[in-house]
Amino acid sequence: MGRIVGIDLGTTNSVVAVLEAGRPVVIANAEGTRTTPSVLGYTKDNELLVGQPARRQLVLNPRNTFSNLKRFVGRAWDELDEGSLTVPYTVRSNSQGNVRVACPQTEREYAPEELVASILRKLVDDASTYLGEEVVSAVITVPAYFNDAQRQATRDAGRLAGISVERILNEPTAAALAYGFDRSAVRRALVFDLGGGTFDVSLLRIANGVFDVKATNGDTQLGGNDFDQRIVDWLAEAFLKQHGVDLRRDRQALQRLTEAAEKAKQELSGVTSTPISLPFIATGTDGPLHIETTLDRETFEALCPDLLDRLLVPVQTALRDSGWAAEDIDDVVLVGGSTRMPMVQQLVRTLIPNDPCQSVNPDEVVAVGAAVQAGIITGELRDLLLNDVTPLSLGLETIGGLMKVLIPRNTQIPVRQSDVFSTSEPNQSSVEIHVWQGERQMATDNKSLGRFRLSGIPPAPRGVPQIQVAFDIDANGILQVSATDRTTGRKQSVTIQGGSTLSEDEIQGLLAEAEARADEDRRKRSTIERRNSAMTLVAQAERRLRDAALELGPYGAERQQRAVEMSVRDVQDLLQQDDLQELEMAVSGLQEALFGLNRRLTAERQNDNGPLQGLKSTLGTLKDELFAEDDWDDDPWASPQSRYDGPMRGGRRGIDPWDDDNFR
Repeated sequence: MGRIVGIDLGTTNSVVAVLEAGRPVVIANAEGTRTTPSVLGYTKDNELLVGQPARRQLVLNPRNTFSNLKRFVGRAWDELDEGSLTVPYTVRSNSQGNVRVACPQTEREYAPEELVASILRKLVDDASTYLGEEVVSAVITVPAYFNDAQRQATRDAGRLAGISVERILNEPTAAALAYGFDRSAVRRALVFDLGGGTFDVSLLRIANGVFDVKATNGDTQLGGNDFDQRIVDWLAEAFLKQHGVDLRRDRQALQRLTEAAEKAKQELSGVTSTPISLPFIATGTDGPLHIETTLDRETFEALCPDLLDRLLVPVQTALRDSGWAAEDIDDVVLVGGSTRMPMVQQLVRTLIPNDPCQSVNPDEVVAVGAAVQAGIITGELRDLLLNDVTPLSLGLETIGGLMKVLIPRNTQIPVRQSDVFSTSEPNQSSVEIHVWQGERQMATDNKSLGRFRLSGIPPAPRGVPQIQVAFDIDANGILQVSATDRTTGRKQSVTIQGGSTLSEDEIQGLLAEAEARADEDRRKRSTIERRNSAMTLVAQAERRLRDAALELGPYGAERQQRAVEMSVRDVQDLLQQDDLQELEMAVSGLQEALFGLNRRLTAERQNDNGPLQGLKSTLGTLKDELFAEDDWDDDPWASPQSRYDGPMRGGRRGIDPWDDDNFR
């Protein structure tokens, strides 16, 4: 296998690294720096610029220069929030509802993946120059909370760049690989990754080269750019109040504000105040207008309390999911340039009593970890093992709109889980498999990933066909779903991708919303499960009545059959109402009637070889009428009341095992 490089594809900056003689090395780009701005643009001559040259033309050519593209990768237009669209260039929706970036210079609209591919190509070309050989393979990192569509889009960007993406690796996991690369002691580490556009937190156990991810959480709509935007809004609002001009409506002015805000944020990590000077930022009625002001650290921190609160929730959730307490954490690894902000470091110290680790470069550590993973793939590093997890639960919709989880969140990947389901209607010839992602118990409260249909199912009663549904998540975190009819062997599968994806705000809110509405969800689930159980019992009863008619004739066990028929009607009537208590009583009555019919069928089968069997079947009704009020204790056809003290629970006795599962 050829050389594989590790790429940290960041929102603001990107880094490429490679394993040299068993040690990861960060590769400098053609401009001589170890980080490459994730920016590209077109000049007036249609020349493509990537990295620092493109960054230099941001102010002069804002409509044809593109940054922060990572926030658009793999996302549909209706998933974008207002903050994502605060960019100097034009972002619009195409006819399919997908995000497109307009470039006036080339008179084209680009998918974000196309533009990101140019950044990847630049990184790979720089690596090829450094190594003296062509690089065609890479490990690319993504935020841990990237959903399936975003991971697929990242792979597509790699393919457009002409490289084979050997692995999609979660950024916090990559950082842990770099941090624990040469450590043999058992450590519990918390990786706090706050980049330019995304935030992730992961908890790992590192021991003798084995990296076990215990839990992960995050928000891919929160990053250093959001802190920059608070400074931009602070400057713009002050200017609007003073001069009546909104600088955010002018592309060049907005870009200058953004650059000044980023510079001020960086400087406030080392000093308590910094000047901001933007001469000739606009023109008023009396001539040019300027910004000359000072921003101190206290004012900056006062602008961002809600952003800090948003950083708290994923950390607390990850700790709860892992079962660890803050005191159990041995090391805190800070990743991403935004973790240099003093208020972020102070927040981490309030959560975890340990001082953050200072031995790693937060800008380069993810790329270094990706290079380590590349070494594991090629076999150059043989003593390391990585066990990553999937961040959100995956499942499908069942009867009543319930979410049947097949792969819970924080399950180690790669993983395959399957279960057997059945039809909900008699003679159903096809079933629809609807895949969902999220933590709510009702499917519609989660996010749809996709659907497909399995056809050609032979006609059969409800609940008889057996449909095996399997979920496969590979090492890249990408999902494939298949459905197989066990009777015919017919199979249908789909790789979940692009068209229907999760918005990052929705992802962030899913866990919190599930927590807040847990009681309501449980009540809904209980109601639906009771109704499903009642419908299943009715179907069982109807089958038993048909069996009794075939085995005993039209007059055999007429008393027991009549009791079952009346109970079935009672349950069916109550299924049209909302009185659960009455429904439970009717279900208990039907269970009792079924018990009596099953007893009668069992007794008849035991005497099936007797010479008087036909006569007994014919005279069954007469026997019922003559002995209806007598003591049944010694009669094998006895009523269950003498030996049964209460209603059946679950209706399991005498019932086909496939009917016990409401999801089958």
